[in-house]
Amino acid sequence: MSSSAKALMCALGAMLLASGQTLRARALRAQSPPMPDAKQIVQQAVDAELAANRTDDSHWRYVEQETGGNKIIVVETENGAISRHLEENGKPVTSAEIKADNDKTQKFIHDASLQQKQRRDGLHDEKDATELLNLLPQAFNWKLESETPDTFILAFKPNSSFRPPDMEARVMGEMAGTLVVDKTRHRIKTMKGRLTEDINIGFGLLARLRQGGTFNVERREVAPGLWAITETHVHIDGRALFFKTIGQQEDEVKYDFTLVPPGTTLDQAVGLLGSTPK
Repeated sequence: MSSSAKALMCALGAMLLASGQTLRARALRAQSPPMPDAKQIVQQAVDAELAANRTDDSHWRYVEQETGGNKIIVVETENGAISRHLEENGKPVTSAEIKADNDKTQKFIHDASLQQKQRRDGLHDEKDATELLNLLPQAFNWKLESETPDTFILAFKPNSSFRPPDMEARVMGEMAGTLVVDKTRHRIKTMKGRLTEDINIGFGLLARLRQGGTFNVERREVAPGLWAITETHVHIDGRALFFKTIGQQEDEVKYDFTLVPPGTTLDQAVGLLGSTPK
């Protein structure tokens, strides 16, 4: 065989080999499921959270550990929530502190205006949370970082084309961090973020928050199909005129969740306050 024929045969062999490798690669890609779209995962999680909120009318008894060593037992009812300190600054409560809590509880039970204010504040917080939740998909650029058999781990960073509708959304939109979503239930398990730059609202007169501030919210399934925030950590330096939950240091852990029976009255809830938590 001439040298030119040999070169031609080698070229044909190389072409066939490359073609076979390409076909095998295509076959492998066809067999592998496509990577899920990060933004679609977030939207699905948002939809699942909103749907759950519309149908969740559960109330809970739980223990709350706050910054500074305060430990409180809380009982929620349809007519409001009451609480009692178990520890103050890391020490068991005194009889005077117990009396102060009891007096406050009795005043709340017998004052419809206080109950109405608590409900109004709760509805306002819920409305704000719903609005911010709806903004998650478009407020950030999303990327699927990794996944486990049970969760998606997504990274987010500010979306330069996002136009926040209010001050709360502006603060949220300057965050970067990670979001963990449960694969099966599409519920949000963890959201961690940090401020990517200083925020000045109203030339710093209304709010001035410093770059590097962090937040971390942890959520868990505390009963079958029922989820709750179990940890909240906020460490943002600065000041804000109109924000109550921004520009402060907060570490709050909730545990020992127990369902409160439907129809429990505030008077009956007092008895649940007095029982010993785990």
